[in-house]
Order: sequence, then C-alpha cells, then structure tokens
Amino acid sequence: MGDRLHLAVGVMGNATSVLLYAAPILTFARVIKKKSTEEFSCVPYIIALFNCLLYTWYGLPVMKVAMIVIPGLIVFSITALISTFVFHDHHHRKIFVGSVGLLVSVSMYGSPLVVVKQVILTKSVEFMPFYLSLFSFLASSFWMAYGLLSHDLFLAAPNLLGSPLGFFQLLLYCKYRKRGIAEEPKKMDLEKNDEKSKQLRL
Repeated sequence: MGDRLHLAVGVMGNATSVLLYAAPILTFARVIKKKSTEEFSCVPYIIALFNCLLYTWYGLPVMKVAMIVIPGLIVFSITALISTFVFHDHHHRKIFVGSVGLLVSVSMYGSPLVVVKQVILTKSVEFMPFYLSLFSFLASSFWMAYGLLSHDLFLAAPNLLGSPLGFFQLLLYCKYRKRGIAEEPKKMDLEKNDEKSKQLRL
C-alpha cells in the first residue's frame, strides 16, 4: 500500500509539474504572434529553468528516473520558450550580448600583453608575433571609428582600449625588433660557472 501511494503521488507530482511548466506556452505564443515581449518579464521563466536544472542534477546520483525525466524535458522546453523572449526582446538582448561582447573583446585585445613582461626583460620580440599586434591595432582602430560614428557604445568601448593596446605592442616591437632572438647563455659560460661553483664548494 505504501509503495503504491508513493508511486501515485510521484506520478501526480510529475503530471502537475508538466501542467505548471506548460502554462507559459500561451504567454510565449502571444510573444511570438505580436513579435514583442510587451511588459512580460522573463525572470520567472529563467528561475524555473534553474530550478529544473537543480532538480535534474539532484535526481542523477540516486537514479530516480521519475525525478529526472520530467525536469529534463522541462529544461529543454523552457530553454526553447525562453529563446522566444531572447529573439523578440531586442533591447535586453542588445544589452546582454553587448556586455558579454565587450568583456570578450577587451580580453582578446589585451591577451598579447601577457608576453610584454617577457619582451621587456629579454629585450626580444621573438615570442610576440608582429602580425597579431599589427592587425589587432588596425582592426580595433577601424571598429572604434565605426562604433563612434554609429553611436554604439558596446562596439566602440572595447576598441577604445584595444587600439592603444595594439599601438603599445607595435611600439615595443619597433624598439626591440633589432635585438632579434633572445640570447641564450653560451655553453662555455655555463661550464665555467659550474667549475667556479664546484671550486667554491671545495
């Protein structure tokens, strides 16, 4: 009796969960039809998605199939439904994608600076590719100009940083390019140093 009751309650729980998460379909259908999110907020649906992800994860270690199947299907469904919000909510989509793009662009243009310390210490540009620095400067300069002309902050902002960084790399290259490959200690010098250290120990 106890097992049957347990099973029945589990089935009813899954059934009502399906109905709960199917309820927003009418809202999403309206969004698609009008091609606008109007005053609807996507926050409840995003939270519902995270809730399903957590309970799907919770059900995996103990292998409770009934607990995994429904949340798994709901995760897929809500993800598909939220995509309609993303597609039709142009303002928030621009802010979100623009913010992510800004961070990624700044990271991309700043990444060659990792070797700047090595260039300054060794006074060699062997490990700082010239063409990467050159085209980084040119691309960021053109996109900075385009972003400023089109009054697009998300496009101009990362390039306002990327252009000077690219120029700085070119300055380093011009300064140290004649040094060529960083000189390695000669074998004879190393042997002499080893002999001196042995004599000191004795």
